[in-house]
Amino acid sequence: MKIYHNQLDNTLRQGFKPSWLIFGDEPWQKNDSLTAIKNHAKNEGFSEIIRFSTEVSFDWQQLIDEYQSLSLFASRRIIEVELTSVKIGEPGNKALLALSERLIKDDKDPHAPNDIIFIFHGAKLDAAGTNRKWFKNLSQLGCYLPLYDIDFNAMPSWLKNQARKEQLNLAPDLQTMLIELFEGNLLALAQELNKLVLLYGNQYVTLDKAEQLVLKQAKFNPYQVIDSLLQGNCAKCITMLDQLQQEGTAPAQLIWVFHKEIHQLYSMLSELSKGNTMADVFKKYRIWDKRKPLYQYALTHIQQNHIKLAISRIADIDLLSKTNSEFNIFILLADLCVTFYHGEKMVAFPLNYDND
Repeated sequence: MKIYHNQLDNTLRQGFKPSWLIFGDEPWQKNDSLTAIKNHAKNEGFSEIIRFSTEVSFDWQQLIDEYQSLSLFASRRIIEVELTSVKIGEPGNKALLALSERLIKDDKDPHAPNDIIFIFHGAKLDAAGTNRKWFKNLSQLGCYLPLYDIDFNAMPSWLKNQARKEQLNLAPDLQTMLIELFEGNLLALAQELNKLVLLYGNQYVTLDKAEQLVLKQAKFNPYQVIDSLLQGNCAKCITMLDQLQQEGTAPAQLIWVFHKEIHQLYSMLSELSKGNTMADVFKKYRIWDKRKPLYQYALTHIQQNHIKLAISRIADIDLLSKTNSEFNIFILLADLCVTFYHGEKMVAFPLNYDND
């Protein structure tokens, strides 16, 4: 059975599942899912947890041996298996197939004790991984929970649900600010909600009360700046750049990300100018489905001559970052963001503002 994170609580209430498969790269959902499953199992009497991590030299037979053995400490056990790589090789596939077939056989036995729960987790699986026989067996026997990033449109619902669970009463404008600041970083946002609970309990929390605390804790990364840039939200880009500067982010890291993105956008616009369709361009550059709306907006709102100016400017910024310590690279990158959508105005303002 395949479920999603927001269905987990209801699924746990439906009864015993001998196997759980939790795969994906979103850290908050992974931590929350593992905690919820283990806590529910402990409440049902599964008091012992045995953990395995499948390093390079891992002996896969250990899983079968552990399943077949009798515990010295508890009658009901959780066996947690972290797949450090989703490419587990032939020994791993054979062992998990044998284990899954044994679990299926025992599940059909009316006298089976249902005293062991397997939890497998790891990074995002590709189609080949989910089509493995052992994976299909275990997902049919239990639950497969793929973890996907929560996009911006789903963030308000996620935030309201979390606030309700924490009995946290947030003002609407504070909710809006939290979503803007922590978009794409559920782990940091969940930690921020925990702090607000400790400070304010079930009080009504206004923007004025929490703004300075929240702004200090917001964490961004260069790729979030790029996402906002693709959406045309230059003001948000500048806010993020300011925060990244305060956090001590290395300018070279940002320059590299911008350089890569600018040249890709230029190539994509060139493809479109030759008559290629947007779908063909997305396929050629391997744009994921969830990112297509971002590129759709950027490629229909950014002019090619503006990208040419941006290419020139990122080269100048890179040079200045290496040769002149007097320039604030973050201000220059903010200038660069505006150039994408307003190049006709920014061309009149040289980056070397010392000589303006």
